[in-house]
Amino acid sequence: MTESLRVELNGDGLHAISAPPSFSVAGAFDVLLANVGQAVHVHLHLDDDLSRVARLETGNHYVEGEESQRVRVETNPGSEAVSGKLKIVTGYGAETAYVDVTVHPTPDTKPGIDVDETLSKPPKRDPDPSIVEELTAALPSQVNLPSQATLPVVGLLLLVVAVAAVVVSVVQNTVVVLSVGVVLGAAVVGAVFLLRE
Repeated sequence: MTESLRVELNGDGLHAISAPPSFSVAGAFDVLLANVGQAVHVHLHLDDDLSRVARLETGNHYVEGEESQRVRVETNPGSEAVSGKLKIVTGYGAETAYVDVTVHPTPDTKPGIDVDETLSKPPKRDPDPSIVEELTAALPSQVNLPSQATLPVVGLLLLVVAVAAVVVSVVQNTVVVLSVGVVLGAAVVGAVFLLRE
């Protein structure tokens, strides 16, 4: 909950100011301007020492009769307490009062986080799987795949089939087609024996 510095206005007569002589706080606070009489103009000012750690959004205020107004004072304390004066003026200088304000450092509410040196180094990544490993993982486990040593032979077989298909489509001679068929048959038989290993 935000602490409040209560300042009573017009209590002992027009423009009268009643405030405590000192106020101590850790963090932001409100100046509560409580007007018990007629409407009044109020000016708030932080001296040089206090303005190093505290800030008012605006200094001039108009408080209606029998009403109260809160004025927020933001603070940014350092590691040591800082004291200064809050000047309160009513009626354009008719009355002036001072409050000694001390702003204390706020306790650290966030616990510290220990950072291990290993966090500064990028993590080691496993190498990306090869195409053969990805295909092997994608196929069902019942399918027997050729070993990596037979893969070049399978590739060569596919190349022979592709060349044979081109030759058959270009040369339409019966002897050539039968010859290509014999070569393809032998290649298929060889591939079957390789895949059984």
